[in-house]
Amino acid sequence: MATALKRKGGSKSEGTTRIQGINRRIILDAALEVFSAYGFRGSTIDQIATKAGMSKPNLLYYFPRKQNIYVTVLEDTLEEWLRPLDDIDPDGDPVEELRKYITLKLKMSEEKPEASRLFANEILHGAPAISDFLKGHLKKLVDEKATVIRRWVDERKLAPVDPYHLIFMIWATTQHYADFDVQVRAILGSQVNRPGFHEQTAQAVIGIILNGIKPRD
Repeated sequence: MATALKRKGGSKSEGTTRIQGINRRIILDAALEVFSAYGFRGSTIDQIATKAGMSKPNLLYYFPRKQNIYVTVLEDTLEEWLRPLDDIDPDGDPVEELRKYITLKLKMSEEKPEASRLFANEILHGAPAISDFLKGHLKKLVDEKATVIRRWVDERKLAPVDPYHLIFMIWATTQHYADFDVQVRAILGSQVNRPGFHEQTAQAVIGIILNGIKPRD
């Protein structure tokens, strides 16, 4: 496995035609489902090709190795999942900025649980494909946002909380509904399928977290 998160999706990524771009997207979407269900080691090229509805030779034209597909899917996933954190506005209202961030993270967990499970599975296996990314780009981004949160605390716009643990708590809480979906369904049963469940979940999570960090008199 690679130790750095670099796009190794094959040499066809530059100058691709529209059809090639569509086929790559189909492959990556299929691979996300397969990898999130079986992990890197338990997945095969044949499974991904079948899920994508194409032949194995056709898939290998775009991605010569399973590792190429895996790293590309992880890169796409991380880029998407970190965008809301990157978008937190240092000059915005702290409670509102964190409200938007939590809302977006919950929405992503609801709409794309496979992405959260893929990332969690990679972490549980020691992050062999993204260790350099975690220590580099991710740490830099989190350090930047932690500095923003610490300034908000110093300005008494937020209660005195540790910014890193606040970020960890938001990650853990919002991704719980994707990573532990089976457990949630076992406990709540049919409630999960009722209209408005995700909206109620968002209100509960946001209320609990934000009430804990709002400035106190």
